[in-house]
Parts: sequence; C-alpha cells; structure tokens
Amino acid sequence: MRTSSVRRTALAASAAALALLVTACGGSGDDQDKADEGKGKAAPTTSAAPAKTLTAAELEKAALAQSDVKGGKVAAKLPATDDIAEDQVKTEDAACLPLAHAQAGVAQGEPAASVKRSFTGDPVKPSADTKPEDALLAALDTEKVLINLASYEGDGAEQAVKGVVAAAEKCAGGFKATAVGEPMDVVKVATGDAPEGGDEGAAVTLTVAADEGIKAPVKILLVRKGSTVVTFSALNLASMATGKDFEVPADVVAAQVGKLG
Repeated sequence: MRTSSVRRTALAASAAALALLVTACGGSGDDQDKADEGKGKAAPTTSAAPAKTLTAAELEKAALAQSDVKGGKVAAKLPATDDIAEDQVKTEDAACLPLAHAQAGVAQGEPAASVKRSFTGDPVKPSADTKPEDALLAALDTEKVLINLASYEGDGAEQAVKGVVAAAEKCAGGFKATAVGEPMDVVKVATGDAPEGGDEGAAVTLTVAADEGIKAPVKILLVRKGSTVVTFSALNLASMATGKDFEVPADVVAAQVGKLG
C-alpha cells in the first residue's frame, strides 16, 4: 500500500475509533474466518448462587487501576468523547442493540451501578530505518480497551450476558449502528471462546467496514462474576487500517477479572 494511502486510512481509522469509542474480540481475513467457523457459540456456563449486588463505590474499588498493569495507561476518568451514554447508541435492527452497546462501552440492561475505565497499550517504537508507511502503522499498533463494570439486582447479570450472546446469533450477518451520530457498518458477527475466570462469559468479534474497503476486527469480551458483569471493548488502530487480527491484552483482562474476587 502506498504511503499516502496508508496515512489516509490510518488517520481516518483513528478519528472514527475515538469518536465511536471502540476499543476488544476476534479477527478478520480468511484465516480468521476459518478459525471462527470451527468455534462454538459463546454460550453461558452454569451459574453459581446469586451474589451481592455491588454499589458504585464497591465497583470503583474493583475497577482496574494503573498499579494493576505493568505497561500501558489506565484512565479512571474518561473524556466526554469516550464516555458514551446509552441513548447515544442506535441500531437499525433492535435485536443488535446489545452488541452496539457493548462495543461502545455501555452497560447492558438496567444495572444497579456501573463504572468505566479505559486502557491504552504502549506502541512499539520503530527503528530509524523503518519505511514511513511502516512507521505510521507502528505508531498506531496498540490496543485501546474500554472497560465497563456493571452490577445488577436479581438475575440481571445473567440476562446481560445472555442478551449479548443472543444478539450475536441473530445478527451474525452484520448490522448498521451509530454512536454519537457516527455510523458503523458491521459486516459480520462471530462468537469465539469465552474468557476464563468468571461464572460465565462471552466473546464476540465484530468485523467492521473501515476505510478503503478494509474489513477490520473489533473485539468484545464479557465476564460475569456473581452479580457483576465486566465488558471489554477493544480495537487496534493499525488493524483498522490493515484488517489484520490482534489480541486483546490478556494481562489486562486477567487483572480486571481477578479484582472481582
């Protein structure tokens, strides 16, 4: 790809990513498609007895902190452009709304309390002799993850996970959405292996139509522990320009899930 083309695509991806608050699950491309085909549905596992509903103050204590990770940056206070409200997210098909909410960092249903965090990884510095187009991609080659912790009364937490799983099944062929007025065209939805460490979970990949015909992955992970659901929404800005797969930072997921007890 020419330098001008890469720059135009990457910058457009950056602007769209910040506006839409997309931040983690799965990949795109032929190899990833084949891998997704071999995976089962991200169905919930057997749930334990109902746990205490955490208050906002308790969620704040359980939320990821800078000291919990070795690298990258954890933000406890999100800028207005990242803190998207429920009514700012729309989908043409109402059945797909749980996916759009998860992607935008919005809690599912009606939580008793919720808090947000964000994580931005450290990009790898390119060497001095790196080609300009490769240097640009290297500067963008980092994961941006939005984390939402939400606690629920009754079976609300279980229903939150089930709602996302059901939406992934119903909207496998894709859907159209907007967040803060910015459009998002999802061309494919695929489920993967649910993350470990909780009572149940789900993993969903949204393959998004990006600039210049690129189809890029946006990844969503959900983990329920008791009456609390933590959602990770992740993207890689370089991936938005190339369509290549990326991994949600496993250490970030493990650190956050581990703090739920």
